[in-house]
Amino acid sequence: MAEIELIGVPFDGYGRRGNQALAAGALRRAGLAAALGSPEHDAVLPLPGPVAERGPAGGLLNEPALISATDQLAVRVAAAVAGGRFPVVHGGDCATLLGTVGGLRTATGAAGLVFVDGHEDAIPLDVSEDGEAANTEIGLLLGLTGRLLTGPLARRRGVLDRSALAVLGTRDREWRAGFAVGSLRDAGVWLREAEEVATAPRAAGRAAAEHVVAASARWWLHVDLDVLDPDVFPAQGLPGVPDEPGGLSWAALTDLLLGALEVPGCAGWSVAIYDPEQDPTGDCAADVVRLAERVAAVLG
Repeated sequence: MAEIELIGVPFDGYGRRGNQALAAGALRRAGLAAALGSPEHDAVLPLPGPVAERGPAGGLLNEPALISATDQLAVRVAAAVAGGRFPVVHGGDCATLLGTVGGLRTATGAAGLVFVDGHEDAIPLDVSEDGEAANTEIGLLLGLTGRLLTGPLARRRGVLDRSALAVLGTRDREWRAGFAVGSLRDAGVWLREAEEVATAPRAAGRAAAEHVVAASARWWLHVDLDVLDPDVFPAQGLPGVPDEPGGLSWAALTDLLLGALEVPGCAGWSVAIYDPEQDPTGDCAADVVRLAERVAAVLG
């Protein structure tokens, strides 16, 4: 197994100083590095101060930090993969994929993505109600939205082929209907909703990775922790806003990841959407660290 490289991302998609911006540090204090073998290559990205306003490049919140994180991740992931290391990106939200997928493509010439998330994250930029990049990044990577993007983020558009994407665990059908946004499944993307995954999570994870590896020999594994049922992982979403009911159990998510990792070619892993401010006891952080231990045991 390749040496692990830890990359922390202290980014919050709403431009808040706390919340998800604190996730990388909280997970490290909970023992993430030790769970992954205390890697020698270990860094937390330096980012500009948060800006809780939409920016000029794409109308996205906290654009200076988003652009900085995206560009730094693309460089670091490309260097890690080219150097034979296995990057583990933690903290922030799903917008980290704008950098990680681009970095993987730079290093290998192509990129696949197994995307585990409670949402499809393909809301068009002109439909986004709040400007959070993490609702849009899959649409951007596929080139389904962002035609008018300017600046550095425009380079991240259309770098992922839909045949090299598999989506697992979504439960956002009603939320998307409010924006009149259809499903990626209708656009030809391999997708299994949460109820489908829950019946046989290990087989679903393996099938997703097999689909992706047929299009791209090297692929990225991404986990948005809001794929979990909020009853077992309450430190997701926005404080004071009810999360979508349902979702996977920890056992199902673990089995899904282990199934995916039975398929060769995984180049890196990212874990996003954890809010320490909604985890006063630290129990959620401890659960994430236990998940990392299970993943590390397979990788090792």
